[in-house]
Amino acid sequence: MVGDSAKDTARARHVAIIMDGNGRWAKRRGLPRSLGHQHGVEAVRRLVRGLEPMGLECLTLYAFSSENWKRSEDEVDDLMNLMRKFIKSDLPEFVANNVRLKIIGDWQGLAPDIVGMLKDALAQTAKGKQTLAVALNYGSQQEIVRAAAKAAAIGEITTESIAAQLDTADLPPLDLLIRTSGEIRLSNFLLWQSAYAEMLFVDTLWPDFTPEMLQQALDDFAQRERRFGGR
Repeated sequence: MVGDSAKDTARARHVAIIMDGNGRWAKRRGLPRSLGHQHGVEAVRRLVRGLEPMGLECLTLYAFSSENWKRSEDEVDDLMNLMRKFIKSDLPEFVANNVRLKIIGDWQGLAPDIVGMLKDALAQTAKGKQTLAVALNYGSQQEIVRAAAKAAAIGEITTESIAAQLDTADLPPLDLLIRTSGEIRLSNFLLWQSAYAEMLFVDTLWPDFTPEMLQQALDDFAQRERRFGGR
């Protein structure tokens, strides 16, 4: 029965991270926010390169929320340009390292050239064994509404039918959610999926987060007893 044995769930298959703190990292160094975001991309790159030895099946990253459009036009433009550069520069490495890219959120509402690049990247990495899921133009409340509407359209609204329509339906259940920068909130990220996920909030600002820190989080996770509402 689910929850009877910690041994059955000790190994994390799916970890999600709210990558927070790029702006504060830059401010502490007297740098523009754009450089904080650039160093944040380097942190992503380091984690992706370290995925295979960690044994994770899926890493989900909160890259751009549906609320981030409220930021200044210059900052949004910087983030979109970083996205373009990241896809162009890292796609060959994804393919070589057998990493499957998945995008969650209303990503087809992004600029047409970015949508085209993402479609190409999804096609080229479709056979990868480990998944990097990136949340773009994502909001969990909106995701749940979309999923419930789809479930209603097929005539059945249950926990199972809604879960089957979520953006993450083809991913393993979420085991561990991490947020960097010391903030303790979910910010409309994977609300449904986090129902029984373990959570870890760390003070480290995102550009300073390392694969070693993620490995430590996985080691700590392996010591937790997960009950899923049971005793």
